[in-house]
Amino acid sequence: MQHFLRRLTRITAIAMAGVILGSAQDSQPAQSSPAAAAEKKKQYKDQQEYTLYDSATKETDGNKKLTLLNTWKEKYADSDFKKERLQLFLTTYQQLGQPAKMVDTAKEILAIDPKDIQALYWITFLTPTLGTASADALDTADKAANGLLNAEKPANVKDEDWTKAKSQTDAVAYTTLGWTAMQRKNADVAEQNFKKSLTVNPSAAQVSYWLGMVILSEKKPEKQSEAIFDFARAAAYDGQGALTPDGRQKIDTYLTKVYNALHGDSSGLAELKALAKASPTPPADFKIKTAAEIAAEKEEELKKTNPELALWLNVKGQLLSPDGQTYFDSSMKGAAVPKLRGWLISAKPPVKSKELLISMDGKDQTPNVTLKLVGADGTTAAPLTGKPVVGGQIEFEGIGDSFAKDPALMVTFAVEKAKITACSGDPLVCSGPLKEEKVAAPVHHTAKKKS
Repeated sequence: MQHFLRRLTRITAIAMAGVILGSAQDSQPAQSSPAAAAEKKKQYKDQQEYTLYDSATKETDGNKKLTLLNTWKEKYADSDFKKERLQLFLTTYQQLGQPAKMVDTAKEILAIDPKDIQALYWITFLTPTLGTASADALDTADKAANGLLNAEKPANVKDEDWTKAKSQTDAVAYTTLGWTAMQRKNADVAEQNFKKSLTVNPSAAQVSYWLGMVILSEKKPEKQSEAIFDFARAAAYDGQGALTPDGRQKIDTYLTKVYNALHGDSSGLAELKALAKASPTPPADFKIKTAAEIAAEKEEELKKTNPELALWLNVKGQLLSPDGQTYFDSSMKGAAVPKLRGWLISAKPPVKSKELLISMDGKDQTPNVTLKLVGADGTTAAPLTGKPVVGGQIEFEGIGDSFAKDPALMVTFAVEKAKITACSGDPLVCSGPLKEEKVAAPVHHTAKKKS
């Protein structure tokens, strides 16, 4: 935590651009403003109080400074310089890496001066960091964040310094308003504030991650792509404001999981990361295609380029579903099926075959269709006269005869030989008759008569 607060000190010095220092100097004990003097001139109770103040401001060791401040508080509880003392407590707790005490001290300051920029800033900044999500803490953080958004420029701060600092403090305020809304499960408000924060400070990778989480929690399918883009931003961005390498790796793992769940695989993920790394927000027309959308597009393309395969895949899917038997009985049994195409794997028997075994999935795959050869009446067996040439593709039209799902899919069609054609060439053309090898007639030897 001390390392975090030391890093935070550097961040604050940049973010506040001298504003906190300037506002603090306005109220240092030795330099009371004319307005304050007109109301009531602040005075040290005695020389010892001044000595305690002077020693505390000059002490560089945090623990020793804290001891001096506590002594000052114990001996001079009603000092005219309570606020200034609290400001010294605040910076000392920061130095010692005690953020919870910083928040408590900032609350005391706001009780004296509700517009104190230091106190507003630290409560706003530290509440999400500490993860304090009690109702009181969330209310206090909201009030501080709104106070920071409405803060007025201190009199002795330059306009350009204020403009620079205000943009940074606004980003912090919107981040905290988003975080408190997220804790309250108010996703819409959280989303709005996180987006405002990123508009002001695009490099806040943690905010990108939180934004993705609240959008995902809305459970709106049309916004899933946007949420995944935010995760990609948090995982891929490695500039100023990036998460730690370990944090980025964990988010990257999560990103891969949710991306694959939506898209079906990781194709396009690398391109998404590159896009998100370069921009904190997705393009206006950004959308990740879902696995269902991709499948539908492929099916439509297949219908155009290979309608026979498209038809089979649809039939196969229906047959393998829980209602497969019902589908076959109602839609296929005794009905003519449009042209299908497959690979002739084997025949039964090999010569003068009565059945042809077809693989619809590939020439090296297990057969899943049986063609039962029949005559023109559709019922009388009509075996081949020769030996069919196996291994090539054929196209056929048949009548649904039977169906079995176990132990493996097998669909049987009654088919006339005339409705089977051989396929060849590239592109594939199916027009010729089924290829058969002629089978030589058996030779009958006449037995010689005995003389």
